[in-house]
Amino acid sequence: MKRREFAALATLAAWPLDRIEAQVPAADPALFFARPQMTGAAFSPNGKRLAMRSRNKEGRAMLSVLDLETLTPFPLYAAESDDVLSFFWVNNERLAFTLGDLEAPVADQDAAPGLFAVNHDGKNFRQLVERQRAWLKVGGDVRNLQPWNTVPLSADTSTQGAEMWAFRVDAYDGKDYGFMRLLSLNTATGSAREVDAPLHGEHWWFDRGGRLRLAMTRHGNRSALLWRADEGSAWKTLREFDPYVDDGNLAVVGLGVDDRLYVAARQGSDKLSVWTLDPDTGKLSDQPLVRSPQYDVRAELIQREDRVLGLRFAIDGEVTQWVDADMNALQQQIDKVLPRTVNRLSVPRSGAEPWVLIESFSDVQPSVYYLFNRSTRKFTKLGAKRPDLDAKNQASMDIHWIKSRDGRDFPVWVSLPKGSAGKNLPTLVLVHGGPWVKNATWNWDAEVQYLCALGYAVVQPQFRGTQGLGAAWESAARKQWGRAMQDDVADATRWAIAQGIADPKRIAILGASYGGYSTLMGLARDPDLYRCGVAWVAVTDLDLLYGAHWSDTSDAYKRFGMPTLVGDRVKDADMLKANSPIHVAGRIRQPVLLAYGEKDVRVPVEHGRAMRKALADGGNTQVEWLTYPKEGHGWIEASTKADFWARVATFLAKHLA
Repeated sequence: MKRREFAALATLAAWPLDRIEAQVPAADPALFFARPQMTGAAFSPNGKRLAMRSRNKEGRAMLSVLDLETLTPFPLYAAESDDVLSFFWVNNERLAFTLGDLEAPVADQDAAPGLFAVNHDGKNFRQLVERQRAWLKVGGDVRNLQPWNTVPLSADTSTQGAEMWAFRVDAYDGKDYGFMRLLSLNTATGSAREVDAPLHGEHWWFDRGGRLRLAMTRHGNRSALLWRADEGSAWKTLREFDPYVDDGNLAVVGLGVDDRLYVAARQGSDKLSVWTLDPDTGKLSDQPLVRSPQYDVRAELIQREDRVLGLRFAIDGEVTQWVDADMNALQQQIDKVLPRTVNRLSVPRSGAEPWVLIESFSDVQPSVYYLFNRSTRKFTKLGAKRPDLDAKNQASMDIHWIKSRDGRDFPVWVSLPKGSAGKNLPTLVLVHGGPWVKNATWNWDAEVQYLCALGYAVVQPQFRGTQGLGAAWESAARKQWGRAMQDDVADATRWAIAQGIADPKRIAILGASYGGYSTLMGLARDPDLYRCGVAWVAVTDLDLLYGAHWSDTSDAYKRFGMPTLVGDRVKDADMLKANSPIHVAGRIRQPVLLAYGEKDVRVPVEHGRAMRKALADGGNTQVEWLTYPKEGHGWIEASTKADFWARVATFLAKHLA
């Protein structure tokens, strides 16, 4: 897919580009990392009401319901110390939701999300799931509450009446994913009944009658996709695979109301495409429904209760391919009115109501929500995620395809400061974490926008291992930490120099988690490229990743995934050591900012302390060290975000002046 022409908005002057100097930069991180205002909306199944989540005067995410006949909002639930996390309709009259504190750091998180249900008018409120483990509770009436580890499955309305789907992890020994019990939970009475389902299930799909027809199981390093024709039939295995090395070969898109099974499969190709699968024969359709020459297509099935409407997926940006002619025509009409944004359309699952929900967003605009009435042709603006930000002052991002040194094509995202000519700029190479995560898409990003507001160009290489770019690109990353994966980052940096974007004397590398690891390895391997580096919650010792006493990474992943993806702890010990930052720290002479959360159980602060010592032992006297006592693997508290990014800005201004 070609980049959209609307990505290039009219250029307006923003921050002056000559302000990068050794002093505190002018841009305020609090502006970019502020809490969002409106963060979601969903129709009742019949389309007569709209549930909305937005921030109240106290700064908490609250739940309200808009009556679409009168367009009158009703505040349904708000709490002084909690935010509404997820929410969904159980039926036309009743909603369910979970709670949590969106700004509580790890050390202050002392409760599970729970589960609550209430009618659209505020009546018949009921707590369904307790929020603390039983041994933490002190007194109180639990009123038939389900245990804290009972989790709502989805917003699927294929259940009947007041019931909804949920699951519970009843056994977990750290070696496997445990035993997840599938439940039908009654939101009126709080009672639950177990649903007959395959052992070790982790994903389930139901037909329009609410019958379980499809399940994905995982046990150790084996996953299976199981199907049954009806509730009285035996389960049949459609596919078996190793989820750690080849789970991308087939993925379930959904079970359609047209009784067809939609899947994403490679079918002899490097890229995933969407097909239908005949569960009786195990065969895919003759031709794919959706395919892309450059990207994997993992789609979401969009449907009403009576027909499939289309498929929604992300490649370089979000795309909706409608199979319904009316929805396709409507999409074209909306896109003409809102031509510079991705416009995500949602319609009620049933009924004849004329309402359409539009979520509109782009690289320079966080989500804005509209209601559109197909009968009157009128738009109503509901709210925005960040109404305090002006799209005209945000930095645009674009994608470029470049070649790696071994001849492979891969994408690099480039964001330029507003008002710049895009040439000879101080440049930040921002390496994503994961590393096996989906490639970045055309969307507003707070970190990128803040760094661009400081006057930097931001380069985001989608190095090998990044998902969504084909099987060959993913598998090329096996045992390549610090090696070919690092080459891709360096190749993207040199490309930015060759294009005239980056000033070769003013380039920094930065990132979190794996991105922090890559930052440190980049400083060691390519000292000619980078003046300084910022690494937070960074992996520094590949052998330490195998530690079990502190990590939240499952033993199953360490036994079956890491030996193939990262390296075997015994057979590849020399390679792991050679590509661990703590063992190459003596080659790092550039200034480094290291930051860690002291409650991190993914990459514990021990990684950072070992790196700090190794850098000092190697003679590097330009190390800045930060720890945040209450934070984990990433920053949650507003004060932490403001402090960290202000320090990053000062550090970069000093060393890239």
